[in-house]
Amino acid sequence: MAETRPVLAVTMGDPAGIGPEIAVRALMSPEVKACSRSFLIGDARVFQQALTVCGLPTSLNSIQGPEAISDRVAVIDVMHQNTADPAALQMGKVQALGGQAAYAAIRTSIDLAMAHRIAGIATTPINKESLKAAEIPFIGHTEMFAEHTGAREEMTMFTISGLKIFFLTRHMSLVQACQSITRERTLAGIEKAIKALRQLGIADPHLAVAALNPHGGEDGLFGREEMDSIKPAIEAAHASGMRVSGPVPADSVFHMARIGRYDAVLSLYHDQGHIAAKMMDFEKTVSVTLGLPILRTSVDHGTAFDIAGTGKASAVSMIEAIKVAAEYVVRGVRLGDEVPQAAE
Repeated sequence: MAETRPVLAVTMGDPAGIGPEIAVRALMSPEVKACSRSFLIGDARVFQQALTVCGLPTSLNSIQGPEAISDRVAVIDVMHQNTADPAALQMGKVQALGGQAAYAAIRTSIDLAMAHRIAGIATTPINKESLKAAEIPFIGHTEMFAEHTGAREEMTMFTISGLKIFFLTRHMSLVQACQSITRERTLAGIEKAIKALRQLGIADPHLAVAALNPHGGEDGLFGREEMDSIKPAIEAAHASGMRVSGPVPADSVFHMARIGRYDAVLSLYHDQGHIAAKMMDFEKTVSVTLGLPILRTSVDHGTAFDIAGTGKASAVSMIEAIKVAAEYVVRGVRLGDEVPQAAE
């Protein structure tokens, strides 16, 4: 019988955080084994230490490439210069070692995906301060993936309990986010969200746009962003035949989407959508990066430095991220441009 489970890479994340622990736990879970052939990318010594910390009685199978995956927990060891040497690593601390190691694993995963050697990537948490300490010129995963795949219109989507949340802005200050909500940017965000929903199999998607100000601005009493930018963008979307509602006050829009009134919500800034998703189900929120030529999902939590190295971290979100990636591969979902075929 032909193997139908997709091959997926799971990156190490910041080795001083919980990434290695949740990665090894996930790969040993029956759910992940049933839906995918997943393997690790990172420092084998860090993953072996994570297995020990988590009390998992197994050993790693070091492989040269994804083609060599077996039933054992496999790892592509990319740390040839002791980047993440456990003897030098300080668990739970911001440090250049963490940023260097995390970036090396991510870069390798992207190269494999762009070469069509894997079907997708599920990432574990990285730390922005550690990236900065290592002088890595990116603030987060999305920026790395966009740069190294040539993507120019990336966007983040959360999927949780059947609800999908898109983000118009993410990693910027709240003041900057408010200033960047223009008619043009909002319309572009609506168009990307509608396109993604159709790619996910919703023929006639209904999108709600969250309001920025309390009560949707109350016709200018609490701010003019809705009047000057958000409503004009929604009207333009209507004129193009898209089903879009809003701006809907943010204190109710996520609940209404959850009970089925809308297929998805366009969140205007980072915490607006993050808080809603994490209140619904913190552990099962999965992040999907749209607009890339490769598939990338991720957990939606941080490095949890306070419990790193204790074996206490839950792998539920990691398992969900891998399951979502596997589901999208099997369904043939594409959320970005095709990767050009490599030359023979």
